[in-house]
Amino acid sequence: MSSALLELRNAVRPFLENLTAGDCALVAVSGGADSLALAYALIKEAPELAISLIAVTVDHQLQSGSADQAVKVQNELKAMGYQEVIIEKVKVKEQSGLEADARTARYAALDAIAHAYGATQIFLGHTRDDQAETVLLGLARGSGTRSLSGMAVVNGKYARPFLQLTREQTVLACKEAKLNPWSDPHNENENFSRVRVRNKVLPVMESEIGPGIAAALSRSAAILRDDADALDEMAQAVISRVDLKDLDCAALAELPRAIRSRVLRAAIYAAGAPGGSLSADHLASVEAMVTSWRGQGEASLPGGVKVARISGRLSLLARP
Repeated sequence: MSSALLELRNAVRPFLENLTAGDCALVAVSGGADSLALAYALIKEAPELAISLIAVTVDHQLQSGSADQAVKVQNELKAMGYQEVIIEKVKVKEQSGLEADARTARYAALDAIAHAYGATQIFLGHTRDDQAETVLLGLARGSGTRSLSGMAVVNGKYARPFLQLTREQTVLACKEAKLNPWSDPHNENENFSRVRVRNKVLPVMESEIGPGIAAALSRSAAILRDDADALDEMAQAVISRVDLKDLDCAALAELPRAIRSRVLRAAIYAAGAPGGSLSADHLASVEAMVTSWRGQGEASLPGGVKVARISGRLSLLARP
């Protein structure tokens, strides 16, 4: 067995060993090198542990010929040894941008299939390169520690065994296993911010600062995730004992800002703001009502959420 294939199989093995014999798991496969290599590593390791695997390829119906491409992926997976390969067609509702909306539709489909089949794990093929891109995009948004912490190795049912491996390793593994990865045209479309980060920003950073940028960003993400988890736990203790629709400004002002911002964010989302819609600027206007009160008017936030300070308390409600 080649070194690249061995590294991939070693990466997935601990995740499979954490499951119980007889469990069912899904693997999401776009047909690209990362997900195809993941599917290959899993199908080689799972039978020995009596784990049942179902492959899912999501057809977003955003490109001409997407249905034919999904069938090609299905055939490749069956040739690899998968008994059940699901092609799931989704309709992407464009609301927050094509990338985000496609991701939302894809995860909703995976969640629904996992529920229908009783799957205990959903495997995703994100690599260290994807993690580096995610961290840089979070930095550009200015949306805080949680965003900079990137993707979790395990998040609920979702598992990403390749977050410490590189895209180069998955490409080499596909070549060694004689797999035929698909090059998604969207991955070269520089209308997408992630593609620009991948093709322009990271190469410049590698050239001007030095090699190893992706690895360094990934390490930073892991450290920040630990910090974010600790701060989230502290904030949750506060959230559990307050009414998020009616917050005392004096009590909020006594909290460390890192905790207060998490309480405020939770309150705004609880009031109806769409998940992931809040920026640092959105939060700053509400923060000012607590710590820099000068009689300012209500703040208008995503999802029609309005926040006003009334008699020393923050009132949050959603208005059409």
